[in-house]
Amino acid sequence: MVSDRGASAHLGVGARPGTPVEDVLALVDAVLREAGLARTDVRSLGTLDARAAEPGLTGAAGVLGVPVRGFTAEELAAVPVPHPSELPLTATGTGSVAEAAALLAASGASVPTLAGTAVGAVLLVPKRKNARVTCALAAYVPLRPNEGAPDVRLLHRTHGYIAGESGSPPTIPTPHTTAAMDMHTHTDAHDLRHHGDAEVRDEKLIDLAVNVRTNTPPDWLRERIADSLTGLAAYPDDRAARAAVAERHDLPSNRVLLTAGAAEAFVLIARALPVRRPVVVHPQFTEPEAALRDAGHEVGRVLLREADGFRLDPAAVPEDADLVVIGNPTNPTSVLHPAESIVALARPGRILVVDEAFMDAVPGERESLAGRTDVPGLVVLRSLTKTWGLAGLRIGYALAEPETIAALERAQPLWPVSTPALVAAEACMSRAALAEAEHAAHRIGVERAHLLAGLAEFDEVRAVEGAEGPFVLLWIDGADAVRERLRSLGFAARRGDTFPGLDRNWLRLAVRDRATTNRFLQALDQALLIGG
Repeated sequence: MVSDRGASAHLGVGARPGTPVEDVLALVDAVLREAGLARTDVRSLGTLDARAAEPGLTGAAGVLGVPVRGFTAEELAAVPVPHPSELPLTATGTGSVAEAAALLAASGASVPTLAGTAVGAVLLVPKRKNARVTCALAAYVPLRPNEGAPDVRLLHRTHGYIAGESGSPPTIPTPHTTAAMDMHTHTDAHDLRHHGDAEVRDEKLIDLAVNVRTNTPPDWLRERIADSLTGLAAYPDDRAARAAVAERHDLPSNRVLLTAGAAEAFVLIARALPVRRPVVVHPQFTEPEAALRDAGHEVGRVLLREADGFRLDPAAVPEDADLVVIGNPTNPTSVLHPAESIVALARPGRILVVDEAFMDAVPGERESLAGRTDVPGLVVLRSLTKTWGLAGLRIGYALAEPETIAALERAQPLWPVSTPALVAAEACMSRAALAEAEHAAHRIGVERAHLLAGLAEFDEVRAVEGAEGPFVLLWIDGADAVRERLRSLGFAARRGDTFPGLDRNWLRLAVRDRATTNRFLQALDQALLIGG
């Protein structure tokens, strides 16, 4: 008998050891509010069996008046989940304890399974998180006679429609010829957490994988940072650095937020802003999507195509997207989109995030939106780690409307940016520093042209045209094998298959000085000959 379970809801909860019951209940209540349900609608609380006796979970179940159901790691791993994350997958074998436990609890032991999938289980609310707890909500939907068994990977409700049903929601336009629109849950092989530093870690290779300018930070900046160490006893004060960034972009200080690199800003956006239907334009830096997914969002993708030069067509982005993320110039394609093409994405009620981490490597910073105040919902992110060699210090900033800055700031911990990083930010806003960055941008352009000219000599290599960033993107048949041969010859290149929209035949190369480039081209020649 399952008819009495048709309207019941079942919680799945993952919690760290020692999590207090108050933290569990706070997230449970938030999830129930999102589903429009009350505590009395809950029938059980599911979790990993090794956590079933945690006081925070048993206490929460007691308040709710429901049993705790513990599932083994093997049982949880057998359930496909819509929003997997790497950490629980490594620890327990499932991409989400909360989602898998909710679906199993909703399916019930007496309900048959199909290919390891909990038949009839519907994810009402995907995983939501706070600092110590992850929670999801599922229900059982009885099947009508002759009705096919639903697949929990597809029957999760999101933004008013069921993903995976035949046909798309009416608000999603048909994909354009210039881009492919993919709004489904992504459990593909793209490793969104892979970054260029992994290519050179623990090995002595010539680094063409990381996009940080060589011979940085310069001596004058290193000295300023070193001098700041005498003030470490005091708490960081960001007022001077914030004012310097504001002056550099001719903006008021309440439109500036300093962050621990642009990566922190992506996390703040994912967690602090009221987003229902985010879309990321790919191929691009993968951290924005990873942050959104980790915050429990289902992320849509607009995939730009090589045939169109990986250039943006604003019409390819669905009208009902309430957050759009795009890079400019885009990593890894090195394409610089016209400012007005990006502005065309702005809508009332939409947040438009433009990652300009590499804009200061473009002479004159043409196409930048950093100083614009006339674009609704605009958030521009900048990084100081690339041009100035401060990846280890973590410093960047966000520029946005004061209300958005305030929301992001509330999500930050206290004193998120260290005193040395604040000193570096202020120093990099000086006129002398900006002049040095402009000179470096012109130098990069010259060295990039030399690299591209050398690559053009190889019939096997196809570079994305119109590169404007401090890196280039290459297509080589079997580039993954070429990359391994380059490593044996002493060079690290960035693999391309971790970027959505690209595959194993792509490589990204950082622009280096002429001598390094010439040595690399010789190594590439050898790598291609060995492969042939």
